[in-house]
Amino acid sequence: MPLHSERHLVERIGWLRAAILGANDGIVSTASLIVGVTAAAARPSDILLTGIAGLVAGAMSMAAGEYVSVSSQADTEAADLEREAGELAADPEAEVAELTAIYVRRGLTEETAADVARQLTAHDALATHAHDELGLVPGMKARPAQAALTSAATFSVGAAVPLLIALGAPPTWVAPAVATGALASLAGLGAIGAAAGGAGRLRAAGRVAIWGALAMAVTSAVGAAVGASL
Repeated sequence: MPLHSERHLVERIGWLRAAILGANDGIVSTASLIVGVTAAAARPSDILLTGIAGLVAGAMSMAAGEYVSVSSQADTEAADLEREAGELAADPEAEVAELTAIYVRRGLTEETAADVARQLTAHDALATHAHDELGLVPGMKARPAQAALTSAATFSVGAAVPLLIALGAPPTWVAPAVATGALASLAGLGAIGAAAGGAGRLRAAGRVAIWGALAMAVTSAVGAAVGASL
C-alpha cells in the first residue's frame, strides 16, 4: 500500500521562530530608535547614523544571542541522550519496562505495550527513548548556526524597512512615516508568520502591531524628554 507524503507545520518551528523574532525585533528596535532620535530634534545625519548603527549592532546581537541560547538547548539535549545511552547499557530491561509504562499511559494494553516496547528497542533503543521518553523530535532538533544566521538575516531585513523609509521621507515627516510604515510592516509580518504556522492571521497581526506601537510611543516620549532637557 503506497504511503502518502505529509509535511506538518510544526516542522517549521525551528527556523520560523528565529525568523519572526529577528524580523520583528529589527523593525521595532530600528523604528523606535529613529522615532526617538527624531523626537529629540536630531539632525538627519544623526538619524541615519543611528539607524545604521542599530541595524548592525542589532543583527550581531541577535545572532550571538540565538547561537548561545540554542547552543545551550543543544548541549542539554546531548547530555540527556548521553545519560539515556548509559542507562540503556546499564539496565536494558528496566528501560524496556519504562517504555512499556509510557505506552500503557497512552492507551495501549499491558501486553501490546510490552510488545511494542521490545520491538522498538530492538530496532533503535536510543532513538525510541529520545522520542518517547525525552520528547526529542528529529525535525525540531536544536540547530544553533541555523538560528543565528536566520535571526541576523531577518533582523537586517526588518531593520532596513524603517531605515529606508526615513531616508525617503521629508525631514518633517520622518517620525510619522517611519511609525506608519513600521506598524504596517509589523502587521504584515504577524500575518505571514501566522499563515506559515497555521494560526489565525488577524489576531497575530494585531498583537505584533500593538506591541510595536507601544515600543515606539515609549521611545518617542523618552526622546522628546531628553531632547527638551539638552
